[in-house]
Formats: sequence, C-alpha cells, structure tokens
Amino acid sequence: MSYKTVLLHIDDGAGRDARMALAASVAQACGGHLTGVALTGVSRLLYQHQPDLDADPNLSLHLNFLRERAARALGGFAQQASSAGVASFEQRVVDDEAAGGISLLARYADLVVISQYNAADKSPSVMRDFPAYVLLNSGKPVLIVPYALSQAQLAQAHHPAAARNVLVSWNGSKEASRAVSAALPLLQRAGQVHVAVFDAQLHAAEHGDHPGADLLQYLARHGVQAKLLLLDGGATRRGDIGEALLTQVAELSADLLVMGAYGHSRLRETILGGVTRTVLQSMTIPVLMAH
Repeated sequence: MSYKTVLLHIDDGAGRDARMALAASVAQACGGHLTGVALTGVSRLLYQHQPDLDADPNLSLHLNFLRERAARALGGFAQQASSAGVASFEQRVVDDEAAGGISLLARYADLVVISQYNAADKSPSVMRDFPAYVLLNSGKPVLIVPYALSQAQLAQAHHPAAARNVLVSWNGSKEASRAVSAALPLLQRAGQVHVAVFDAQLHAAEHGDHPGADLLQYLARHGVQAKLLLLDGGATRRGDIGEALLTQVAELSADLLVMGAYGHSRLRETILGGVTRTVLQSMTIPVLMAH
C-alpha cells in the first residue's frame, strides 16, 4: 500500500511552506504523484447558474484578480517538488472555494494535505470550517499541518517521511480503523510507533479482553512494530480525551498523530466531536485523520 496520488491545497497563508514541504516529502517517499491546487474562492455553483461570469467586465476584472492571486500562491511549488525529488507533479488554479473544491478533487487522490485553520490568514477561498469540511466530505484521509511550526519541525518537514515518531489514538471505532489503514505507508516508515488507548475499561465492547492487542497484531502483519499505552483520559468529559491526547504527544515528543475524525455535516454546517475539535484547535504537530 502506498500514496500514489497526493493532493496538496496551496494558498498564501502562513502554513504554506511547511505544507508544501511535508506533502512533497510524502510523495517522494511513496513514489507518488503530487498535485498542488490553488483555488480562487469563486464557487463552482455560480458557474452552474451563471456560466457567462467572465462576460461581465466588472466580474471579469475581479475574477482575474483572484486567479492571479491563486497563481502567485503556486509560486515555488514546482521548484520545491523537484528539489524534494518528486518525480511526477503538477499544479492547477481552480475556480472554486477551498472546502468544496478540495473535497471534490480528493475523490481522485489517496491522501489530502491541508493546513490547520489560521484566523490570521485572509485567503478568500478558506473559511473557518475548511479542515472540518474536508475531513467529513472528501472521503479520503487528510494530513493536517499546523500553521505554526517550530524551526526544528519546519526543517524536519523537508526530510523524507521515514524518520517519524508516530502516536496512534485507538478506540476501536470505524473512524480510527480507517485512519490506521490510511496511515500504513507512514507507519511502515516510522522510527517508532505508539498506540494510545484511553479509558479501555469503559469501552470493553469495542476493545475486548485485551485492549489494543488485536491492533498491534494487525500492525505487525504490515511490518509495523508498535508499543501499547493504556491510559486514563479523564472520561468525565469527551474534551478531556483530546487534551490528554495532546499531552501524550508532548510527553512522547511525537511528530505525527494518527486518529479518527468524528462528526457529521448538515448542509454547510459541520459538527465535530469534542476530541476532534480539541485536536484541530490546539494541534502542534501534523495530524493524519480519517472519517
């Protein structure tokens, strides 16, 4: 199993360089094709109802400005991909808003790479619910990169995806299972892998008599030797699990977190589970999530 197509969202936000570096390192390590996409923020739905938008001089001027801005965001992508050793890559400017556009394009990719939402960025195509929407609507695993990385983390993002200390959050759910399966190409290249199970005694139906044991066997069959951590998450509130998980990330000096994404969509409203929301708000390392 490998990532043969990696889809990368590109804008001019603060996390752009780290996001490009990490996506390029993953594509290079997996021998995959890397597609960098910048979106204008003009919803495709407008074209469905008014296909001649470019015929209006005022609208055309504004559209051209947005397209030029998106094209500028792609600057340096080809050079960075080439420098990282990515053999196959392309870049596109797409007329759409970020969440819907990336979610559609994700149907033809194995992995999507985006950034954590940053309220300080003023990208016209990125809304506050961008990461949540992509997680819940793309149908693919999503690698989310913090918008603020330390210099050491930024330097590591330029290295091949092999030297990683990975923490897997496991609760026996279908979302967690999808995340683990989707992360196998990275887990197989990791230096060490820990599997964290919180409050196993409260979820015996999901975990069985030996919490985490079946997952460790599954990983071992894929060539991944993992260590099991049975932890107390303070189960009185679901949000406590998210905080406990991030504390474990810090204690282990993990540089990648793998977990399921929990929530649902209703029209354009995205409602996330407490743990997912906590991690998306407070993450300090890249997180691979799957819904």
